[in-house]
Amino acid sequence: MTAPLTVALLGGGTVGASVARLLTEHADDLAARIGRPIVLSGIAVRNPDKMREGIDPSVVTTDTAALAASGADIVIEVIGGIEPAKTLIEAALNAGSSVVTANKALLASHGADLHRLAESKGVDLFYEAAVAGAIPLLRPLRESLAGDKVRRILGIVNGTTNFILSKMYDFGADYSTVLKQAQDLGYAEADPTADVEGYDSAAKAAILAGLAFHTNVTGDDVYREGMSRVTAEDIAAAKSMNLVIKLLAIAELTDDNSGVIVRVHPAMIPNTHPLASVRDAFNAVFVEAEAAGQVMFYGRGAGGAPTASSVLGDVVAAARNRVNGTVDPAQSNYAELTVKPIGDAVTSYYLNLHVADEPGVLAAISNEFAKHHVSIQTVRQDGKGDAANLIITTHRATDEHLSKTVDALRKLSAVREVAGVMRVEGRVD
Repeated sequence: MTAPLTVALLGGGTVGASVARLLTEHADDLAARIGRPIVLSGIAVRNPDKMREGIDPSVVTTDTAALAASGADIVIEVIGGIEPAKTLIEAALNAGSSVVTANKALLASHGADLHRLAESKGVDLFYEAAVAGAIPLLRPLRESLAGDKVRRILGIVNGTTNFILSKMYDFGADYSTVLKQAQDLGYAEADPTADVEGYDSAAKAAILAGLAFHTNVTGDDVYREGMSRVTAEDIAAAKSMNLVIKLLAIAELTDDNSGVIVRVHPAMIPNTHPLASVRDAFNAVFVEAEAAGQVMFYGRGAGGAPTASSVLGDVVAAARNRVNGTVDPAQSNYAELTVKPIGDAVTSYYLNLHVADEPGVLAAISNEFAKHHVSIQTVRQDGKGDAANLIITTHRATDEHLSKTVDALRKLSAVREVAGVMRVEGRVD
């Protein structure tokens, strides 16, 4: 044991306070694991009058920029957002500090640039906590599966949306009712847009895709569709077909290995699929690799203590490298695959059509499917007269063909309303 390593903490909110508390409570164990003690050289907060439990007032500062550029051995950024986080991390890297961050939005938009800067300065940039809270996920993708070829990732990476969909499924309630319940319980923000419209999941999907497929993927490359239009009628239809609805982040290689498709949207999955049993605010990521087969990572995807656990794991890794005079390998983008549009994705669909109850309707609808090269798998009619509707599922086809079929059905006089449309994943035709 020699001189301690210094750690600067940017952000004193829920996660920051948990990080500070764990650094203090586990100081002896961390020193033993690293080979040198670590000490908090400063904690930057916006308002020192709103101190959280676990933060030592003697190291608190409001000069975040100075602390970021102070040359601490490790700088932890848990402020969030693009700016000032990007400028602060750049300052830390330029000062020779290794950086640990939980900032998925920043990494999804500027990750490649930050990695290049870290490599040029000979320091580490770690972000295990950016995607799935306490779940060890990014390091296994980067290291444990480095000798394998990942084909596909399906993930539930947002606890708010999973909580809402779980409650809708359990009680048959509509979206707005369960959203209000989630807000009252603290699972959803007053403005839930980032979660329910898929922005949070899209940023995480971009990070996962980049690591899995060795290609630079940004949040703008991700097709995104929110879950606010999922209805109680969709939930009931899923139940009747032994399916469950989840907001999924999906990243996959194309069949010819020439590109990747990254998308976030609600999807139905069989209730026998491992992701179907992931409930409430938990997260899980299902990885399909050529040699390893199917692997699933599961746990708490958010919260102060769970996220702080992942942050501390990165701090230990960065500190060990500091002690040994090494850094982790640079980000691997050697594949440089093309990010393909959603239309190239191969999926199945569920459709709920409110139709006229008269002869020839099914024939007219079937003709539109055939015209657009989509094969119907199952058809079920519910109700009669003005309450007649058809529940249709398709075999796998390109998303482009399926979307054109849906557009054509909306123009049919026999179809009163296309009441529900959703992709079906994880099922073998």
